[in-house]
Amino acid sequence: MSAARFAYSALVHALLPLGLARLAWRARREPGYRAHLAERFGRYGGSRDSRPVVWLHAVSVGETHAAEPLVRALLERYPQHRILLTHTTPTGRRAGAALFGERVLQAYLPYDYPAAVARFLDRFAPELGVLLETEIWPNLVHACKARAVPLHLVNARLSERSFRGYARVRALSREAFGALTAIAAQSEEDAQRLRALGARDVHVTGNLKFDVAAAPALVDLGRRWRTDLGERRVLLAASTRDGEEALLLDALPHLPPEALLVIVPRHPRRFDEVAALLEARTLAYRRRSAGIAVAADVRVLLGDSMGEMPAYYAACDAAFVGGSLLPFGGQNLIEACAAGKPVLVGPHTYNFTQAARGAIEAGAALRVESAEELMRTAARLLQDRSALERMGERGIEFARAHQGATERVMAIITLKAPDRTA
Repeated sequence: MSAARFAYSALVHALLPLGLARLAWRARREPGYRAHLAERFGRYGGSRDSRPVVWLHAVSVGETHAAEPLVRALLERYPQHRILLTHTTPTGRRAGAALFGERVLQAYLPYDYPAAVARFLDRFAPELGVLLETEIWPNLVHACKARAVPLHLVNARLSERSFRGYARVRALSREAFGALTAIAAQSEEDAQRLRALGARDVHVTGNLKFDVAAAPALVDLGRRWRTDLGERRVLLAASTRDGEEALLLDALPHLPPEALLVIVPRHPRRFDEVAALLEARTLAYRRRSAGIAVAADVRVLLGDSMGEMPAYYAACDAAFVGGSLLPFGGQNLIEACAAGKPVLVGPHTYNFTQAARGAIEAGAALRVESAEELMRTAARLLQDRSALERMGERGIEFARAHQGATERVMAIITLKAPDRTA
């Protein structure tokens, strides 16, 4: 074991009590964290599937949805293999179950302790591993290399901020990135940063999220919501993060009183928190769980549902994509563009730098610097039907122009790990 990885492993073991405390704290807010606890330490129940395994890791909801076209391609290309989909969060696991059901095997990826990683690899013996976006765990990467398991990082992104963090532990980073079989980066900027950290065989393949197609049933549901909402103009605040809802509500007077603001928090554990915020402000609101029909005096609809984002996009006139008013790095704006909806983003989009820049340059999105500017800009858009249609059309064109990442990623995976059962 290298000195860098020895020090890392010692730190991981020392932090175990803190990790368990954090898990318990999360479980208080999200009961799903109490389930399958043994899996987080590499202990898995049930009988072992005799089929060979192709393994893909998607941390949470965003990565799981991004993985959808890739998982479908793997299912088609490797029909004699079992697809193992691992997660870190309960919401990611639920999203995977909703998307794929029994077609994939699901589990939690264990914490990055050498013994737990060994148990995971012993249990599933994957012939191929695929990590989504930014998931680099040094002990896991080393163990895969030692066992000759090809391990790919796909849809890889690395912001300047993350690059600086990895650069602070350059010896450990170079060892981990250099041990990967191949990397499929979202952009040339991501590729350059990855190479600077020691990554080899780096390809630029684009963003898998452009290949994700909204479920027709959810689009139809959103269109029915649109009918139920009548003539009211609708501004969607999608995937909002902690602190952003308060800013939006402070700026609500800048939105025409007849317009409806739909707030869909990023994390379900915050649904009740946002409801309490609305009640404290004595705003007339309704929860999605109580039905989509709203009275004329209702200013806010709280989207307290999971897995219905395509329906919300289909029902709105314009969309603000959250995580961008405050420095969270932004959430996925590609889905809104593909739905043909004008997009508004705040100043913080470093998680989607290329997509945000491209959408703005294409005329599909606008950047605002504050919640007040957001509401004033939205008010102008909602009163200008031609502007709404023009931005929506450009969003669709932008999304279509960037499709094809799945095919390019599959070419890399196939090159490195052909189907051994053929």
